[in-house]
Amino acid sequence: QVQLLESGGGLVQAGGSLRLSCAASGRTASNRAMGWFRQVLGKEREFVATINWSGDSTLYADSVKGRFTISRDNAENTVYLQMNSLKPMDTAVYYCAARERFARDTAYSDVEYRYWGQGTQVPVSS
Repeated sequence: QVQLLESGGGLVQAGGSLRLSCAASGRTASNRAMGWFRQVLGKEREFVATINWSGDSTLYADSVKGRFTISRDNAENTVYLQMNSLKPMDTAVYYCAARERFARDTAYSDVEYRYWGQGTQVPVSS
């Protein structure tokens, strides 16, 4: 079992930045790929970014490419999402997710992820 806890969300103005953190506990997250997803009330969950187990391969949704950066610190069992140039359309609840143990490659489909955090809200005001 892996428990995931997101932090760093909060109200931000358009054009601003936030850094989300996802701390993993229980089994290590260092041997599996991780991802960030987001969801707006009433809409389907949307892929944001994913990173492989070693941190040298990443994928991004087109809507965030060039503005968001996913990274990880395996020594700290933590994954980050640096969000710059935020837009009102980025407003959502952001979820951290972990793949199954030893599933090391990136994945953009939420069905590939086994463990999920509770989410952190990111409202972006115009």
